Amino acid sequence: MNGADRLCDTLLANGVDVCFANPGTSEMHFVAALDERPQMRCVLGLFEGVVTGAADGYARMTDRPAATLLHLGPGLANGLANLHNARRARTPMVNVVGDHATYFLHHDAPLTSDIDSLARPMSDWLGRAGAAGDVQRLTEEAYAASMRLPGVSTLVLSADAAWGELAPAAAPAPVVLPPLRPVEPHRVREAAARLRSEARVALLLTGSALRAGPLATAGRIGDAMGARLLMQTSNGRVERGAGRVEIDPVPYAVDAAVAALADIDAVIVVGAKVPVAFFAYPGKPGVLLPPGCEIIELARHGADLDGALDALAEELGVSTRRPAGVARTQGADTAMPRGRLTADAVTWMTARALPDAAIVADETISAGARFFEQSRTSAPHDYLRITGGAIGIGIPLATGAAIACPDRKVISLQADGSGMYTVQGLWTQARERLDVVTIVFANRTYGILHGEMTNVGVEQFGRNATRMLNIDDPALDWVSLANGMGVEAARADTTERFADLLSTAVGGRGPFLIEARI
Repeated sequence: MNGADRLCDTLLANGVDVCFANPGTSEMHFVAALDERPQMRCVLGLFEGVVTGAADGYARMTDRPAATLLHLGPGLANGLANLHNARRARTPMVNVVGDHATYFLHHDAPLTSDIDSLARPMSDWLGRAGAAGDVQRLTEEAYAASMRLPGVSTLVLSADAAWGELAPAAAPAPVVLPPLRPVEPHRVREAAARLRSEARVALLLTGSALRAGPLATAGRIGDAMGARLLMQTSNGRVERGAGRVEIDPVPYAVDAAVAALADIDAVIVVGAKVPVAFFAYPGKPGVLLPPGCEIIELARHGADLDGALDALAEELGVSTRRPAGVARTQGADTAMPRGRLTADAVTWMTARALPDAAIVADETISAGARFFEQSRTSAPHDYLRITGGAIGIGIPLATGAAIACPDRKVISLQADGSGMYTVQGLWTQARERLDVVTIVFANRTYGILHGEMTNVGVEQFGRNATRMLNIDDPALDWVSLANGMGVEAARADTTERFADLLSTAVGGRGPFLIEARI
């Protein structure tokens, strides 16, 4: 028994039985320990951004962390962008980052780096195991922190802590997690009083409050009190579709967001943050709420959000028997588009093709912006999206979700530019035989950046701007890229061809990619 063995056993004792990995030399003892425990599923990613993004997708669907295995500071650095997204999504995760042996660090070998400083900005908890005797305690702390917050934990595992011998001991016991913080009664009374007033009120939700049950409670409150339901832009997972309560996102664009929120007098925040713009723009506000809007915090991140909504409904006397306003089952009132393929046609057809209990991982941002609106009445599904704004999460997010829920179809809506950041995730989908349909919106441009140039007043693009914002020379060949990594793929440039490919992909099993030329 060594430190690496104890690390594996502690993870398994707490239900962490999937490890997304890209290991190196300093992690070989951990790899050996994993090899002796077949109950731990090990999933290789060919780039660390795939590893961290897949762990994010897995945890969003299971509500428990996966482990990641990353090699020293450079390996961690390669995965930081999707750790940023995971932290914004408040995703539970336990990162294991190997480091040199403690006594070797002073040599300043080529791969030596300040791992703690790299990890700290993207981690809600950070610990370092310098000896085998530290491993179990720190692993338990990392797991507990990831679940309690929830959030990202990072454990730096020194090589000598991994190989250090330990005396025989009883198997680790599961960590007993503290209960979620209950809502404070005075906050419930304050929120109820504002809802009873003449003010125009919105409930701003995130986290577990966006699951079907809590959303139904929020819907009953909204219907009874005339309040709007809004969801925070950065949220991990929404349960939506026909038969579930509809909720509106805060728009991404500043002007659209300001207009959408202009008539709100008070916001009741349930686990969320006050909505702000993604960026500063000359002459535009940073906070998207109207001036003077009252902010009432019902429950903070890490509190019992479901219980907070239940308590608010009880305080208001809103019966659980009162029906909540839900999305209707989609009808066949609109004819299928014909002819040349467009982004709106892709999202429209995809929304109507979603099977029951599908999982949608969306990283289209601009080209697929209408999907959320068009899928309000789709079959019930889970919706996962980019959270922290760091592109390259879509393919890994879908990969992790498919490992978490192997009996559910995953639809990955992927912009072509951001897809190239973590295209290696297609290889992992092929290797693991994952049931993912990837739809690439191939407009051969960074569409979001075209919009941002316009936002800062640039209407005409010169040669330099055009070459930095377009990816059409040479044009990406997504069919060849997917085939090269073992994923079956085909191309569509008409709506009829796309409809045929989508029907085949949704009706089949295993990874399939559609390059939608729009």
